[in-house]
Amino acid sequence: RFVNECELDMSPAEVFALLADEDEWPRWFPDFVHVEWLTPPPRGVGSERLAVLKTVKAKEHFLVWDEGRRMAFRVLAASLPFTRAMAEDYVLEPLPGGRTRFVWTVVYTPKTLARLIHPILRVVFGKMFKGATKGLAAYVEARRTAARAA
Repeated sequence: RFVNECELDMSPAEVFALLADEDEWPRWFPDFVHVEWLTPPPRGVGSERLAVLKTVKAKEHFLVWDEGRRMAFRVLAASLPFTRAMAEDYVLEPLPGGRTRFVWTVVYTPKTLARLIHPILRVVFGKMFKGATKGLAAYVEARRTAARAA
């Protein structure tokens, strides 16, 4: 289980829109390549997508799609067979001044054979999700700085 969080100078609705926009992800998540939606719009509970990262492809099924508040999905299949189950949850908590606390929880259960290398996987996963959270905060700040300068 990994829990990473940051405060963002955007409203929860703006953060949700950023998370829902597949073109934004590679701009703040260094390991992210692109997303292919497997179900037609509108996006919501039951939607599926293929998330392509530098090292793995994951087919995701959305369990929660609460605009401006929360989204969560489980991984149905992955190109690297390290986990038996995996899910991610993004919670957007409103803060004073139109800001948002972003809480990103990732949980997974390693497959039996992967338990042998689990200490390494844990470090790799932890570093990736922590770096992505920092990347999101930096990206939002850069967007706000550019908007103020314009």
